[in-house]
Amino acid sequence: MKAIIQFIKGVEETTIPTINITRSTDGTTGTATFIFEDASLFYTGINPESEISGMFLIDKEGVLSTKDLNAKFIEGKPKTLQALYIMKNAEAWDRFMRFMERYSDENNLTFIRA
Repeated sequence: MKAIIQFIKGVEETTIPTINITRSTDGTTGTATFIFEDASLFYTGINPESEISGMFLIDKEGVLSTKDLNAKFIEGKPKTLQALYIMKNAEAWDRFMRFMERYSDENNLTFIRA
């Protein structure tokens, strides 16, 4: 199973986000901010029955999710979708990083250390 991101169950988000990751100095917590410019979600897969209930990071290990989403509109049209994923312990950090390794391998993303 490939690593994917969904906002609507069953509909894969095809826009590749910019992802900013921070980690506490003691390594116990972390935050990942996903920024989707012109997310495909805004243009496909939405119908009156669609429910956007969060961001779902899906891979062979299971599902990670967050409900912390914000959309930015310009002139009444959706432009940017931002999702915040919080890791509350070292195990959650490790699990998130395994997802990111799979997702980045499949989408040719690179990690740039600050």
